Amino acid sequence: MLDDIVAHAVRDAPNECCGIVAVRDGAATAVHATENVAASPFRFEVDSSELIRLWNAIESEGGDVGAIYHSHTRSDPYPSQTDVNFSSGWPGVEWIIVGVDKQGHTDVHSYLVDGGQISEVELEVT
Repeated sequence: MLDDIVAHAVRDAPNECCGIVAVRDGAATAVHATENVAASPFRFEVDSSELIRLWNAIESEGGDVGAIYHSHTRSDPYPSQTDVNFSSGWPGVEWIIVGVDKQGHTDVHSYLVDGGQISEVELEVT
């Protein structure tokens, strides 16, 4: 699934990509790529009706939203102030950020953001 996230980031560059990772019992079960309706290299935005549809579908399958992913194509894969502000509406959700440089090289990190405090968490790939 991480390969799918990275491929999405590379495919959408130079704009940021975005999507959701569904989890069940602490393990990722599905990656849901979404469209960045902002179509911007500086920020991402998901259509609210798509977000609600995905959220409901994940919950109806017995899962939860475990991570939101997006890419940074103009900065390091570290939460920006915009990311920190947005994360306040998603407590306990990990933030996976894929850095994509101009040559298409990638660097992936995952974070928890709580009350504006950023903590990097290990991204387990099995």
